[in-house]
Amino acid sequence: MNEWMTRDEALARLGVKAQTLYAYASRGLIGRAAQDRDPRRSLYRSTDVEALASRRKRGRATAAIAASTLSWGEPTIPTSISTVIDGDLVYRDQSAAILATDRSLEQIASLLWQVEQVEFPACAPTDNAFRAIAELAGTARPIMGRSRDKLVPEAATAVSAIAAGQGVQGEGPMHLRVAEALEVRGEGADCIRRILVLLADHELNPSTFATRIAASTGAPMPACILAGLATLSGPKHGGAGAALAALLDESLVNGAGTTVDRWLGTGLPLPGFGHPLYPAGDPRAKAILATVELDEALARLHSAVTETGDALPNVDFAILAAARAYGMKRHATFSLFAIARTVGWAAHAMEQVRLGSIIRPRGIYRAES
Repeated sequence: MNEWMTRDEALARLGVKAQTLYAYASRGLIGRAAQDRDPRRSLYRSTDVEALASRRKRGRATAAIAASTLSWGEPTIPTSISTVIDGDLVYRDQSAAILATDRSLEQIASLLWQVEQVEFPACAPTDNAFRAIAELAGTARPIMGRSRDKLVPEAATAVSAIAAGQGVQGEGPMHLRVAEALEVRGEGADCIRRILVLLADHELNPSTFATRIAASTGAPMPACILAGLATLSGPKHGGAGAALAALLDESLVNGAGTTVDRWLGTGLPLPGFGHPLYPAGDPRAKAILATVELDEALARLHSAVTETGDALPNVDFAILAAARAYGMKRHATFSLFAIARTVGWAAHAMEQVRLGSIIRPRGIYRAES
């Protein structure tokens, strides 16, 4: 047996679609390497393919399959909005990193929502994004049975409401509004534009899944967004930026090496480093860090992590680097995530309601001992 297979050979042996093969490789189930004659095309380790093909052939119990798909498993909801292919995040077949070089959040919303043009209306500033979107949800109509033309204005208003809840106000391109609210320095406004584009969607992450569940019931668009926002607020999701900031603060007091060793000793993954979908590195982080220079504190933390393992910076690390480089306020990471990801949540809500099916997993009942 040859050590490596071509993509077509691996697809034929596994009997899966290309997207599924890429997902297997991204999760480390199948080894992957670039072809010598064409580094843009990948080869797949034959032994891994054969082992996976054998497991698929033997099959697993339905309950086991269902359980595995809820924890970094093979996607079970069809979507054409975004995915990860060969380590690259793509929006409707276009590289998010390439789009981020010159597109605005409005243009990405137009792409993901499949409309010609999007403008985010001005909203009165509030002190709470949850309250702002909840007020919209209280008066909005159910999403079910309504056309895209009716839903897009509600989605655009939801983006503005989330932004207003972060102190963002005024009119014009969203990245300029956000830059003013965060009091950025120098070229920070363009960096914010890049970040917003890269955060707009990320496949079926927890907050997007929550949004789709709400949409599958026919809930109003703002209520679907509220479901996503509530999920994003968890420390294991949108709160990762705050955990990374805490890690950095500790490193300034105790030293980067000591802090990294202590954190790793707890058995928890380091915030800001590594991502299950990107074993070769988070392309969003690469796109941001290409334009941002690390300050001394972050550089020391990065070096300490590199010395202890092979975890690479993820998008949370890159955003913190940008925030420190341009003097953004401390809450910037969550604000940027919430504003940008609302675009993706709205796209998924529209797609889910078009599918027409309700998302309702089954539980596996276990009596308490």
